[in-house]
Amino acid sequence: MIYNNQVYQYVDKEGKNRIRVISIDSAILYYVDLHGGTAMPKKATIEDMEIEIESNVLIPISDPFLKSYAEEDLTEKQLERRNLNWEIVFKAWSQSKESILSKKNRKTAFLEIAEEHQITELKVKRLFTRFWQRGLNKNAMLPDYMHSGGKGKVRELSQEKKVGRPRIYGEEEQGINITEDVKKQFRHVIKKYYRKSEKLTLNDTYQYLLKEFYSNKYHEGESVKYKVWDKSKVPTYNQFYYWYKKTEEPQLDIQLRYSKKEYELKHRPILSHSALETDGPGTRFQVDATIADIYLVSSFDRNLIIGRPIIYGIMDVYSRLITGVYVGLEGPSWIGAMMTLDNMTMDKVEFCKQYDIDIDESEWPAHHLPETIIADRGEFEGYGVEQLINNLNVKIENTSPYRGDLKGIVERQFRTINEKIKRKAPGAIQKEFRERGDRDYRLDASLNLEEFTKIIIHLVLNHNQRTIEKYPLEKAMIKEHLTPSPLNLWKWGLSNRKGSLQTVQNRSILRLNLLPKGKARITRAGIKFKGLSYGSDKALNDQWYLKRKSERIDVVYDPRSMDKIYIPYIDGRGFDTCYLLEMSSQYRGESLEEIEFYQQMLQELKQAESLKQREERLNTDEEIESIIKKAVKQKKVNANVSETKGEKIKDIRVNKKAEKAMNRQKESFDLNQNKKESPAQVVSIEKENEEVEQSKTSSSLMEKLRKKRDEEFGKDQ
Repeated sequence: MIYNNQVYQYVDKEGKNRIRVISIDSAILYYVDLHGGTAMPKKATIEDMEIEIESNVLIPISDPFLKSYAEEDLTEKQLERRNLNWEIVFKAWSQSKESILSKKNRKTAFLEIAEEHQITELKVKRLFTRFWQRGLNKNAMLPDYMHSGGKGKVRELSQEKKVGRPRIYGEEEQGINITEDVKKQFRHVIKKYYRKSEKLTLNDTYQYLLKEFYSNKYHEGESVKYKVWDKSKVPTYNQFYYWYKKTEEPQLDIQLRYSKKEYELKHRPILSHSALETDGPGTRFQVDATIADIYLVSSFDRNLIIGRPIIYGIMDVYSRLITGVYVGLEGPSWIGAMMTLDNMTMDKVEFCKQYDIDIDESEWPAHHLPETIIADRGEFEGYGVEQLINNLNVKIENTSPYRGDLKGIVERQFRTINEKIKRKAPGAIQKEFRERGDRDYRLDASLNLEEFTKIIIHLVLNHNQRTIEKYPLEKAMIKEHLTPSPLNLWKWGLSNRKGSLQTVQNRSILRLNLLPKGKARITRAGIKFKGLSYGSDKALNDQWYLKRKSERIDVVYDPRSMDKIYIPYIDGRGFDTCYLLEMSSQYRGESLEEIEFYQQMLQELKQAESLKQREERLNTDEEIESIIKKAVKQKKVNANVSETKGEKIKDIRVNKKAEKAMNRQKESFDLNQNKKESPAQVVSIEKENEEVEQSKTSSSLMEKLRKKRDEEFGKDQ
C-alpha cells in the first residue's frame, strides 16, 4: 500500500535515491526527489511503484525532515517568514494543484503566482520545492536560520594569520593554523606510528610528526641530527592532541594497537545481558573448566603432592543455577567434559550422598539436558559432540578463541570459587611468583581429591541459594516479591516460562552418546581395535568372523579402561558389549594412554632391534656364501674329468650308505669318554670271540664301502 507523503529510498542507487509521494490520483501518483534546491514533481503509475516495492528495489524509510518545533522557541522573524511563505504556497496548492502537477501547465501557473505576489519565478519554484521536500506542512516553510553561523563546521584557514585565543604567557606566537594539509600530516603519523602494535604514546607520535614534517635533517660527524623549526611554524602538541581527539576512532585504535579480541573482550559496548537470550531454564547452559588455584595430596599418602585439580562446571544462563560439576585430574579434555555432562543429568541427592552430604531434591533440583550448550573450542570440537547433537537433540555452540566473555556467567563464578579457596584452604596459590625466602605454599597442601570435591559441592549449594545482586528481574517477578537467587529463579522459570529442559531416562544411553567413537575391524582373530582383540557373543553367534571378515564397524570406548568396548545399535537405543580376549589379556585393567605407551615402546624396541637383525642377516649370508664358494672350489680341484655324468649318479645309494656308516661311527655316544679307565674286567672267552667276530664283520663292510668309493673317485687302493 502506497501512502501520500510517504518517503521511499532506492537501494540500487547512490546519491539522489530518496523520493516523497506528494499526491495520489486514482492509478497515478506524483513524487519529488528529496535532493537539490529545486525539485519538480514527476509522474508514475501506482502499479509500477508497487512492483518496485514488492521486489525490494524501493523501500519505505523514516521521514528525514520530520521534526517537532515549539512555537515559543521560534523567533518573530522565523514566524513572519514562515507565515508569509505558507500563505503563498497554501493558496496556490489549494487552487492550482492540477496545473502545478502538470508538466505542460506548470510554468504558466508559476508565472501567475509570481506576478500575483510580486516575486520571481525562481523564488516560487524554491518555495514549492521546500514545501514538497519537507513534508507538505506549514513548518516546512521555516527558514534555516538555525543552521547559520557554521556551528560544527571547519573553517577554511590560511597560514597568513593565526586564529584562536591569544597567548597569555610569552610574546612569541606559538602554533600554526591547522589547514587541510596539516590535518593530512596528522592523519599520516597517527596511522603510521600510533595505530601500531608497538603502542607508542601520542607524545611519541607528535615527535615523529616534527621529525618528518617540521625539522631539517643534518649530519654531525657520523651522526644524523634534526633541527626543529621555529615555534611559529610548528603545530603545538595541544593542537595535535585536539585534532586527534576531534577525529578519534577508539574502536579502530584499540583493534590496531592491541587486537580485535582485546576490543571485543574488554572494550566493546555492553548493551544487553545473557538472560535476554533465553526463554526459561534449560534454554542455554554454559560450560567451562578451570585449573583450581590449590595443590592437593594423594588419597593414599598425604605426603605425596599430586598437583592442581581441574574443576568443570555447567550453569543455566536464565537462572544462574549450577546444574553440573566435576572435580578431577582429567583435562581440560573431553573426558572431563564428558564427566561433567554425565553429572549434569545425575540425581544430585544421590551424587551428594557419595560424599556424605545429605540434601533434599529442592536444594539442587537439576538433572536435565538443555536445548543448547555454550562451550569453549577444544573439548567440544569433535569426540562425542556429533552423537550428542544427533541422538539427544542438544545444540553445541563454541565461542570464538580467547572470548571467555561470551560465557561470562560461568567464568565469573569460577573466579569467585577460586577466591574463596585461596582465603581458606592450605596449599592454595597465594602469589603468582614467589619471592626469595617465601615459603613454598605447595608444601602446605593437605586436602585430597575427595575432600576438595566436598568443598566444591558446598560452594555450589551455597551459590544456588545466594541472591544475585544485578539480576534483571521481570515485572512479574517483582510483583510476586521474588528474591533473585538461582534456586528461586529456576523454580519460577519452570512455573512461568516454557524452558527447554529434557529428562534422561537411561543414563547408559546418555553415556553411550558421550563416550568417544572409533572404528574397529572384524578379523578371524576377533574384533581388532587400537591393537587389541575383542570378542562378543553376538559376533560369535552370528558368525561375524566368517561372514563380515575385514568389515569396519563403529564402536564407542572409555579410554580410562579398555577392558570393554561397545557396539551401538543403529537406532541408538542399545548396544552390544565386547570383552578383551585372552590374547590381549596382558592389557587388562590398563587405560588407552598406557596401552598406547606400551605399544609405542614395543615399536621402538623393534626398530632398535631391526638394525641388529639386518647386520646378523648380512653376516650369515656372507658365511653361507663363503662355505659354498670353498666347497665349489674344492670340487673343481678333485674333479674326475674322465667320469661320465651317468657314472657320477650311478651309485648314489651306495655312497649314501657309506657316508651314513662313517657318520654313525663319528656321532656315536661314548659314555665313558670323560671317565678314568676302569679296572680290568674278566670276560668269558666265548663272549670275547663273539664281539671280535662282530667287529671283523663291521670292519669288513666299512672296508668294502671305502674301497668302492675310492674306486669311483679314482683313488689308489
